[in-house]
Amino acid sequence: MSRSWCIKSALSRRKVLQHGMAGVGLVLLSPFSWANEAWQQLDAVQHLLNGETPITQGLTLDLPHVSEDGSAVPLGIKFDGELADNDYLTDIHLFATGNPQPEIATFRLGELSRYPEISTRVRLNETQYVVAVANTYQGQTFAVSQEVRITVSGCLMRGEDSQPEPLSNPRVSVNQQVAAGDALEVRTLINHPMETGLREGSDGEPLPRHIIEHFTVRLGDEVAFEAQLHQSISANPYLRFHLTPQQSGELVFEWQDDQGEKAQHTSELSVS
Repeated sequence: MSRSWCIKSALSRRKVLQHGMAGVGLVLLSPFSWANEAWQQLDAVQHLLNGETPITQGLTLDLPHVSEDGSAVPLGIKFDGELADNDYLTDIHLFATGNPQPEIATFRLGELSRYPEISTRVRLNETQYVVAVANTYQGQTFAVSQEVRITVSGCLMRGEDSQPEPLSNPRVSVNQQVAAGDALEVRTLINHPMETGLREGSDGEPLPRHIIEHFTVRLGDEVAFEAQLHQSISANPYLRFHLTPQQSGELVFEWQDDQGEKAQHTSELSVS
């Protein structure tokens, strides 16, 4: 693993220049071989699959083909495959093949979040593939990968000395009334630097790691949606997802960072 995203990117560019046209040919050929096998190249994904061969249709990634800002790349994940009536997705895992830490996020789904369409923003330090792996309640596994070309590496963005207080101003957008079983769109945003520990501040010194690690939504006593976040999630984490509530109650949103600090937001939900 590289000591910083910037060092890794610089070395990659240097190797291409040193090898001239041969290096360029390698860069042009590699996307073809990775397109169908990106999920096979990461140890973290192989550990998750545990020898199983995933289904490669049904899971969809929504990413720009080219992003001018690697520090905040919009990402959407959706499942539009067919499952048995009593089956549903239980978890979705996101990975970046070229980041120092490949894990991006893990989303835990349940009875109240059976509509699997999730959006967020991620950091990508160089042109690479994003991989998604999803598991179902009955044991099926799905995988998909997509390349994103990065113009300006996310690691080249310097940290600011003056930032909003971490975990301040949690914002939640959700309709307070919904019909039972209908998909309810939820959007959340909260202030947090999501410092990776690999970036430099304005004084040139490394900024200490400081990220939100867990996000949980509860309806009454039941966990409705859960996310485990890693350092590839962009600053001021944004999450868009759906719930399918069956009864009224209080929605409790909670964020917790790696220093043990927490923030909460509550919304009353009326289900008809």
